[in-house]
Amino acid sequence: MRRAIAIEVSDDERALLQRWARGRSTPARVVLRAKIVLAAAAGRENQELAAELGSDPHTVARWRNRFAASRCAGLERDATRSGRPALARQALAAEIVRKTTQETPANATQWSTRILARALGTTHSLVHRVWQATNLKPHRIKTFKISNDPQFVEKLVDVVGLYLNPPEHALVLCCDEKSQIQALDRTQKSLPLFPGRLKTMTHDYKRNGTTTLFAALNVFEGTVIGTCMDQHRHQEWIRFLKQIDAETPPLLDLHLIVDNYATHKHPKVKRWLAKHPRFHVHFIPTSSSWLNLVERWFRDITEQRIRRAAFQNVDQLIEAIFDYIEHHNDHRKPFVWTATAEDILAKVRRARKTLNTVQSE
Repeated sequence: MRRAIAIEVSDDERALLQRWARGRSTPARVVLRAKIVLAAAAGRENQELAAELGSDPHTVARWRNRFAASRCAGLERDATRSGRPALARQALAAEIVRKTTQETPANATQWSTRILARALGTTHSLVHRVWQATNLKPHRIKTFKISNDPQFVEKLVDVVGLYLNPPEHALVLCCDEKSQIQALDRTQKSLPLFPGRLKTMTHDYKRNGTTTLFAALNVFEGTVIGTCMDQHRHQEWIRFLKQIDAETPPLLDLHLIVDNYATHKHPKVKRWLAKHPRFHVHFIPTSSSWLNLVERWFRDITEQRIRRAAFQNVDQLIEAIFDYIEHHNDHRKPFVWTATAEDILAKVRRARKTLNTVQSE
């Protein structure tokens, strides 16, 4: 019968092995190896040791023999493994990056780890590691839009000037409509948030009507003037302008920052504005909604009050919107704009240059 190599350890080796076996910061693989050697030194056989440590006899025999040959130093390092040469791995990683960034699969718009692995004859785990190391995320996309407004510079300088150097004896109001807000109700009741469990919502819903939110954000106070209406035509816009007129100090000029929606330029709207000279309208460039600060507030009310709520009818939705506006005004904070027109224009020029370079290739 074949017997395992007998193991003897010195006092210094035993102290070191015991420290490894008990060490909380010791790698788990070294802890197991130290326990194997200590038990082997006590005269235990491989089969018995494997059952006791939850390992297998081959592993126990390997580290018993390794200790006999190299002592404690042999337990800390793994043997050199065969595998793909480093240069070949580097070349394959470079090809993964090249193919991911410069090609697309024949039947899809972007690569997945498995599709690319099949194309290159490698494993999807290797593709995943290369993507992680190079921060490649082909499954994600970032949207952008560069304004082609011929008056982009003039409008940008005008609006940013209002944010950074507001006129005296005047209010700067960012105005817009958030249209088609749906009063959605869920088909089943949701389960509440609980430790270890997410809050649940059904994927399907019932539509119970819509409303349009008109809002004017006072940039330097942070307050909002708001109302809800069924539609967002020029008639409703004029009604909202009248509300702004009634809810602001009459001796102050009003500088309204708005987008290029046709309703804001309707002839009847222009006639109304001509009769109310304290109103001054400033249009942002087309495709530049980020320049209107009320869009940030629309994002907040959507995330915090509307998206995850359930409404049985439009009246409940409108009540929730008004409650949010009231709470926001009670805890108002000014919206601080810091970017200068020159900084923004420099960024836009870089973006246009990059886009033109890509299009010319």
